Amino acid sequence: MKIFSNKYVRYSLILTGGILLGWIFFHSSPAKEEKHDHAAEASKSEVWTCSMHPHIRMDKPGKCPICAMDLIPLSQSGTAEMDPAAVHLTEEAAQLANVLTSVVSRQNTEKEVRLYGKVQADERLLQNQVAHISGRVEKLLVNFTGEPVRKGQKLALIYSPELVTAQQELLEAAKTKKAQPEIYEAAKEKLRQWKLTDSQISAIESSGNVQANVEVESNTSGIITGRRVNNGDYVSQGSVLFEVSDLSRVWVLFDAYESDLPFLKTGDKIDFTIQALPGSTYSGNIRFIDPVIDPVNRVAKVRVEISNPGAKLKPEMFATGLVKANLRELQNKLVIPRSAVLWTGKRSIVYVKQPNSEEPIFKIREIELGPQLGNSYVVLDGLADGEEIVTQSAFSVDAAAQLEGKPSMMNPSGGIVSTGHNHGEMTGEKAGMNMEQGTEMANMEHQTIKVSGNCEMCKDRIETAAKSVSGVSSAEWSSETKMLHVQFDGAKTNLDDIQKAIAKAGHDTEKYKASDAVYKALPECCAYRK
Repeated sequence: MKIFSNKYVRYSLILTGGILLGWIFFHSSPAKEEKHDHAAEASKSEVWTCSMHPHIRMDKPGKCPICAMDLIPLSQSGTAEMDPAAVHLTEEAAQLANVLTSVVSRQNTEKEVRLYGKVQADERLLQNQVAHISGRVEKLLVNFTGEPVRKGQKLALIYSPELVTAQQELLEAAKTKKAQPEIYEAAKEKLRQWKLTDSQISAIESSGNVQANVEVESNTSGIITGRRVNNGDYVSQGSVLFEVSDLSRVWVLFDAYESDLPFLKTGDKIDFTIQALPGSTYSGNIRFIDPVIDPVNRVAKVRVEISNPGAKLKPEMFATGLVKANLRELQNKLVIPRSAVLWTGKRSIVYVKQPNSEEPIFKIREIELGPQLGNSYVVLDGLADGEEIVTQSAFSVDAAAQLEGKPSMMNPSGGIVSTGHNHGEMTGEKAGMNMEQGTEMANMEHQTIKVSGNCEMCKDRIETAAKSVSGVSSAEWSSETKMLHVQFDGAKTNLDDIQKAIAKAGHDTEKYKASDAVYKALPECCAYRK
């Protein structure tokens, strides 16, 4: 007891006990604290989302507040330097989605305008062979349509009582032509008015006999394209006997949609082929563009004139023409492939690859487009020379952006609504906006339907008809597969309304058939029914 009564011994025991207790408590605390921090960090980095509503973000598993589906974990990939608005794909994901990119460059803007039409006879070379005197058709010397005739060839014999009387007057006047030359000349002039030639009049006068029948001679060379009379018909003066077409020169009339007219002008060269003459290529210049649009099929006629040696080009033959319009006002502009562009109503967007990054990191960007050049577009604003954009599988990149809550084609501001720890902090207005945004994305549908058609004119007509339906954001039809890919808001329209609009424009769909009247009004190249 004396030992413990010593104050130095007591101080030593207290100090030793304090060190021992401190070691016991504080030796395990850092490990526990470190373990707690790691768990909190892992919990903080784990985000749960809904597969149907990717804008939903929760910090723990549970049910989607919109559709009550089970939430799924969202993989958070990326680097510290990556733009928070960009979407990061792994190399494997980009390869599986077949994402391809290309560098934007400046090109000569040359738009190819493809036109479809038919060969027609030159209207200026069409003539009607008429009867210049009343009478009865005694004999037709040309018996069928399509028979070639030459100028001066006899076409028919007509018996006319008036002609008989006029010949008798001529013979009587010829006897007193020296005494009464005026009467003689008047009798001859009467026969000339009935298109009798001077040689025919001289033959009547020299023979002294009245001819019962008058010969009708062709006043042009060409092809008989119409026969209006038969043997024994009675015709009046001016009645049409035959229609004659001179096919030494022909017209090729092409149908041009009103969207193509700004790129066409008189004098432009056009190369065309004839479907019935494979291997042959013809060229000519546009001589006339119809100033009036057809109200039924919405096209204007573009006329090309061409010589036709040997009459190889026949009326009603189908022709396919190509005009290369040089857009001088858009020279040296940026040009991008059509497949790179995503449309959302009036907005046109592309995905741009982030520079100085070997990984596939893309960011959405809105651009302003100029005219379409076949399978490409002129870019007026929004891109710079040398930037790299997604040119294939842009829809896949956009889908990844929607799943990560990044800005996308249907959600320009991004889709992050809230996490489980801040629901109470959201204002009613913000919550309502996010719920409305989520509902809009939930209603957005992608559908593919079969639509009948043939050519580029059909493509423009089908896509225009689909986009005219309220709620449709994009529509793209392939002439090869005959399939239409359409994206629309299911709350505003449905697939039936879209198919009805396409059928109303003249194209059969899987469910609705175009009316015969509208179908027959389509250009010949668009005839898809067998």
